[in-house]
Amino acid sequence: MARGKFYITTPIYYPSDRLHIGHAYTTVAADTVARFKRLQGYDVFFLTGADEHGQKIERAARSKGKEPQAYVDEIVASFKELWRLLQISYDDFIRTTEPRHKVVAQKVFQRLYDQGDIYRSTYQGWYCTPCETFWTARQLVDGKCPDCGRPVELIEEEGYFFRLSAYAERLLAHIEAHPEFIQPVARRNEVLNFIRGGLEDLCVSRTTFSWGIPVPFDSRHVIYVWIDALTNYLSALGYGTDRDERFRRYWPADVHLVGKDIVRFHAIIWPALLMAMGLPLPHRVVGHGWLLVEGGKMSKSKGNVIDPYDLIAKYGVEAVRYYLLRELPFGADGQYEESNLVRRLNSDLANDLGNLLYRTLTVLEKYGEGVVGEPGALEGPDEELIALAQVTPARVAELVEQLQLAEALAAIGQLVSRANKYLDETAPWSLGKNPERKERFATVIYNVLEVYRFVTVLLGPFMPGFPPRVWPQLGLDSHPELHTFDSLRWGAFPPAVRVVKGEPLFPRLEGEI
Repeated sequence: MARGKFYITTPIYYPSDRLHIGHAYTTVAADTVARFKRLQGYDVFFLTGADEHGQKIERAARSKGKEPQAYVDEIVASFKELWRLLQISYDDFIRTTEPRHKVVAQKVFQRLYDQGDIYRSTYQGWYCTPCETFWTARQLVDGKCPDCGRPVELIEEEGYFFRLSAYAERLLAHIEAHPEFIQPVARRNEVLNFIRGGLEDLCVSRTTFSWGIPVPFDSRHVIYVWIDALTNYLSALGYGTDRDERFRRYWPADVHLVGKDIVRFHAIIWPALLMAMGLPLPHRVVGHGWLLVEGGKMSKSKGNVIDPYDLIAKYGVEAVRYYLLRELPFGADGQYEESNLVRRLNSDLANDLGNLLYRTLTVLEKYGEGVVGEPGALEGPDEELIALAQVTPARVAELVEQLQLAEALAAIGQLVSRANKYLDETAPWSLGKNPERKERFATVIYNVLEVYRFVTVLLGPFMPGFPPRVWPQLGLDSHPELHTFDSLRWGAFPPAVRVVKGEPLFPRLEGEI
């Protein structure tokens, strides 16, 4: 059943180095939402990419004796390889060095200049190259960058400026009229306070480096990151070109998912640019928290990053995706510790999720010849289990819509835990020994396997490799109609199906740290 369109984006990542586990979190989270929306029947467009211009790239390439394009090509290839390993289902990967992006960025710049929203002036500020950010003197900490603590340079240059200040009142009005526009509430309040403190016009071109898209009417300048990077959300849709079918179909974006440190760019600069262009604003800008290491922010410039390749090699992609999504509460920071990862995987995946299926299929093979029987009358705790199963899909869908992914996994986990408790309460291993309790045995096993079908469908977007491993064990690999969100109506599991008990889905991790 078609449910309309859904356009979700990640930030486009900066290829100064390989990505760390914090970037992986953002992309896995966006992928999960995109997959869930597809499962529900939405027409989804999921965009990610790379922001490839700037002084930092130019200097890094020079330090390695490479041309900037060759330098970013290598690193972007590593981005795509990581997304392949993490099973990221993006519909497009936009690179700001692509001709299709350059033409849109230049058209946007030209239009804003022609209508008077961009003007030429002189700029002076303290510039941090690693962070690609200008700071005022009062923002510096001991004369250094307040973000990374590195030295800054005083730069004065001619530039083109966007009249950001002219849109302050319209921005405030929009944010106040649309409380869902910036999420969570703490990010919204930060943005409102920032705007109320006064907006300055924004320098949107640079002359101190050449690795960028030339300003269309002044080749001495390159378009700076604000317009260059942010317009990726339009250029990937073909905005302003004769191939704008995607733009007409998917704009405005439903969700821009970003880290909390770049919310201001997406919730102030980007909507102001869109207002200037007369385009609808995105529905939601969602700023998630950071994955902290030893209490501090993870960043390439600090050198304290966790390599996702290492974690995938050690624990597998399903475990890494599950841990990232389960450990970071919506809008809040999370603490990365490998010991917590192992505990979470042993508790949630091995003990609860994997063991539920393994012991159910074991007892069915032993006492039911591996064939699912026809359920009989309900009794005891049956109705409580079934009632929880019936409300869980809508509850999970609601939480995913709110991007509360950890809570959505917790809701699925509650159903798994209740099913494990149900097994203990009903003791099918005892029922199976009594020929007079054959119908009751069949009912108990049926109820648990139907719950597991629900769980498998709901977990698919979070761990896309999980359902393909489960369907053959449940005997449902040839029943794709039972793999859909719309199939989650109690009693659809077909009796007489033969199950296949395989190896435990998630063996316990012993001595992994």
